[in-house]
Amino acid sequence: MGVGRFVYTPILPLMHTQAGLSAGSGANLATANYVGYLVGALAGILAPALVRSRTVLRGSLLMLTATLAAMPLTHSAAMWGVLRLVAGAASALVFVVAAGSLLHHLRGHPPQLPGWAIGGVGAGIALSGLLLLGLRSVADWRGAWWASAALTVLLTAGSWNLRPEAAASVSGEKSESTAPRTHRWFGALFASYFLEGIGYIVAGTFLVAAIGQQSPGWVGVGAWVLVGLAAVPSPALWARLGRRWSRPGLLLAALVVQAAGIALPALIGGPAAALISAVLFGGTFLGVSMITLATGAHLRFPRSVTLLTAGYSVGQILGPVAVAPLLHHGYRQALPAAALVVLAAAAAAAVLRIGFPHHLVVVRHTATPRQRESTQDARPATAGPDALAPHSAN
Repeated sequence: MGVGRFVYTPILPLMHTQAGLSAGSGANLATANYVGYLVGALAGILAPALVRSRTVLRGSLLMLTATLAAMPLTHSAAMWGVLRLVAGAASALVFVVAAGSLLHHLRGHPPQLPGWAIGGVGAGIALSGLLLLGLRSVADWRGAWWASAALTVLLTAGSWNLRPEAAASVSGEKSESTAPRTHRWFGALFASYFLEGIGYIVAGTFLVAAIGQQSPGWVGVGAWVLVGLAAVPSPALWARLGRRWSRPGLLLAALVVQAAGIALPALIGGPAAALISAVLFGGTFLGVSMITLATGAHLRFPRSVTLLTAGYSVGQILGPVAVAPLLHHGYRQALPAAALVVLAAAAAAAVLRIGFPHHLVVVRHTATPRQRESTQDARPATAGPDALAPHSAN
């Protein structure tokens, strides 16, 4: 899923220079992918049986691979948009099935373990960057897409026998109807996550192209490799930190660090700034998602995971569209705008800290071990960058 969904980022500069793709069309293709992801994720909510289907998992893996292989077969921006939309839907279904499997089969294990599994998204990002680095001198944009498809074939073979969850997971949200009123904190959390969806996706889509405007060709793709490598351990790290420190405080810190990382290449420039930016961005975007979903679970707001993910996904759709007017002279101008949006998300997180009901965690700790496992540890650990945790369908 990390390759199939995010390989577009390092290939985008090649399509811009070799396939005649305009900056505006590049933003539209990104938006199509995010719309598809939202559709696939909502399908997992509305039809929970999809989350427990091996057929859906395998079919989605094959469909994702096929969309990558088909990209070089046309020069039509409309067809590219359709392919990226389908790829988004397929990658969402892959993720919700995999997350359901983690939730079901790793129940009772330390939350860091499924966190490392979610880090596979980062590994896919890193592999896609390494692939593009290796192909720079021997292949054009078509070869890059075909090589990406070949890589997904190998990864599909490795995940072919993944066992989805056997039955619907127990959801802590069923008991949230009697939860105390936490609307004002959840409203701030929702606003923060929605704004993060806008800012993060602009950087996640245009970072490589923006860096490539002012640095040697290898730096942009090399930075993307670092984004993936930094993202691999981040879910496990943030899961551990979230058990020891205030989640609102961690969320604020992660968003401020991320904003600095996004702005760095545009404000300073040069290879060093680009590589530092990659580490800061890669080390926080999965963490922000995990902290946010864990905080929503802590507040016991009804259907918090569903609502937060929906807002995040809509933000992702709006992000490329919002910065499209800034792309007439290249992609670099989009980064400061994205950083400002992430800072706005940090401001909302700062509001969240005011009077935050930390005492609710005491109520949670009075539950049985199985209840604590399903409502606190399992949910945050299996939630990805923009995923819908499967049990939120209950």
